Amino acid sequence: MAILKKIDPASLESICKILGDTMNGLTGTEISKYLNECNISDPKINSTKWKKLYDALNLKQNEDKCANNLIFFIQHVMRPSRHFDNATWFNEIRNKLNIVLSFEGLELEETGIIKPITAIKTLSEAEERAIKLRKVLIDRKIHNDVLLFCKAELLVDNYFHAVFEATKSIAEKIRNKTSLTTDGSELIDQAFSFKGKIPHLALSNLMTESEESEQKGFMNLLKGIFGTFRNTTAHAPKITWTIDEQDALDILSTISLIHRKLDKAIEAKKMYEGKL
Repeated sequence: MAILKKIDPASLESICKILGDTMNGLTGTEISKYLNECNISDPKINSTKWKKLYDALNLKQNEDKCANNLIFFIQHVMRPSRHFDNATWFNEIRNKLNIVLSFEGLELEETGIIKPITAIKTLSEAEERAIKLRKVLIDRKIHNDVLLFCKAELLVDNYFHAVFEATKSIAEKIRNKTSLTTDGSELIDQAFSFKGKIPHLALSNLMTESEESEQKGFMNLLKGIFGTFRNTTAHAPKITWTIDEQDALDILSTISLIHRKLDKAIEAKKMYEGKL
């Protein structure tokens, strides 16, 4: 690993406050456990969780004259497999950390790995971008479920993560409506296929050839969205996948259309089984 410059004390303090938050952060026992697992000594100067964490990490990076072990600690704490049963906590803490890390030219990816990005100088850069995007989308009467992803923490570099998170919301809505647990093309086939069976979701009564064609076309649209944007953004290095404002507007508009279609979809299988 390359030698990483020391994290600014103000940024480090914010990181420790996020991880040691009284209501939603790590417990004191967890902090001690993770410090020990990362071979970082606890100077035991303060009893407050975030201050305890700050003292330990600040001392370590001053001893090392770099931030490598500090970054390793964050990655260790935020390893996704550690939080498999609390995705809400993981995503909330990750988003908060990324606001702070963006000032240091770093980003904690969904994989739990911290990667370099173009640093921002002020929060207003990301906030102004989010406000501008949100205003244009509101003018377009974009679905509310898409507006949720116009957040500063998702726009600290470009529009990459706003689009990525918005595409994930499609699969989440389908799963919520159907109680299916799969993803991607498999989820779409299970939810919308109708040949020889009652589909979980239907855009119409599927009584005519035209209605069947619409159902098939919608399935292909969903698979296209996943294949073109979600799967690409999930696997391509961010530096090679640049999404500008116009791209984001067009993609999010398509996702908005999909959400409206899903909201109006007939929950055919539940109706057939008498569950509605």
